[in-house]
Amino acid sequence: MVFWLYCLIGVLIVIILCLVVKICLLKHSAHEIERSFSERMNMDTNTLIDLPCRDRHMQSLADTINTELKKLKNDRHRYQQGNAELKNAVTNISHDLRTPLTAVCGYLDMLDGEEQTENSLRYLKIIRGRTEIMKQLTEELFRYSVFTSVSNGTASEPVVLNSMLEESLSAFYTDLKQKHITPSVSLPGQKVQRMLNRSALSRVFANIIGNAVKYSDGDLEISLSESGEICFSNHAHKLDEVQVGRLFDRFYTVETASSDSTGLGLSIARALTEQMGGSISAKYDDGVIKVNVSFPQQQ
Repeated sequence: MVFWLYCLIGVLIVIILCLVVKICLLKHSAHEIERSFSERMNMDTNTLIDLPCRDRHMQSLADTINTELKKLKNDRHRYQQGNAELKNAVTNISHDLRTPLTAVCGYLDMLDGEEQTENSLRYLKIIRGRTEIMKQLTEELFRYSVFTSVSNGTASEPVVLNSMLEESLSAFYTDLKQKHITPSVSLPGQKVQRMLNRSALSRVFANIIGNAVKYSDGDLEISLSESGEICFSNHAHKLDEVQVGRLFDRFYTVETASSDSTGLGLSIARALTEQMGGSISAKYDDGVIKVNVSFPQQQ
């Protein structure tokens, strides 16, 4: 009786050991799938996941993931191709519009020297205003296609964020005065310096401040922390959480936006910020829109 009991215990021990080995192999396969999946998501490669384990369940999981990886890579390729074609189209359109617009502006300048009636002067003023808006939109489209085509980053130099914020804000003095906005600026006592592209950073700040001035209810707060985080906030009752969530979308404009907007300002700001290694986000809470830009200290 004792002999058979020992035999049963021995069999159970062997079964348990087999199960432990099986579980270890399955865990190893799961880790291998996780590692391979992470590598292939971060690399532009057509290599699929290959498991040394012959467990049919793990093989089935790997085959399913490989199928989805193929679909994802095809979708990514189509997106990249479509995005490149769109940028080329925008560049060509903006370039083609420049020539006739320049000619129209030239003829308008010539008409200014001719004798005009009161009505013709009024009409010419309207035409010139609309032409200037078209020029502005064309330039914005061209700048967008140029900025977003840069894939290897931008040339960097030591930039003091404190000074750049003050310079950018000074450029909007007239616009702020017209809307009766007195900005509140909070800067640290010490200089916050980063290796960034000065021109690109100036464009980022200009686009953000311009957007804030456009939708502000009469206030604007700007703060800079020693860690390189900049916050632009203002009350904006014309906006809502859904609209703010789409502000960085390409060509998106809210219903209250003026007719001279392409919806590319913040999209350009995001592209340039990310090219410089920073991050940008926006949120809307209790009637206040906050745009946060962060440039962490690079090691």
